[in-house]
Amino acid sequence: MMSWSVRRIDDGACRVLDAMGRHVGNLKWIGGVWKFKAIGYDAAGAVIPGGGSLTARHNTVFDSLDPVQISRALDGV
Repeated sequence: MMSWSVRRIDDGACRVLDAMGRHVGNLKWIGGVWKFKAIGYDAAGAVIPGGGSLTARHNTVFDSLDPVQISRALDGV
């Protein structure tokens, strides 16, 4: 299972980093739930919203910032 870390930005957003510390998405507080928003980067470093390695997990919903629940969902377990 992959290691994901969640770093709070503010009360409504968190950065999600992979095991190597790369930014792979954000969790945003939307409509009373946390929604995962995938992020990718092109060769020049420009952000690709909804892109990257977790595109298939874009818009996954979480009731809380539970690290076990988040890891399972992002790992596809």
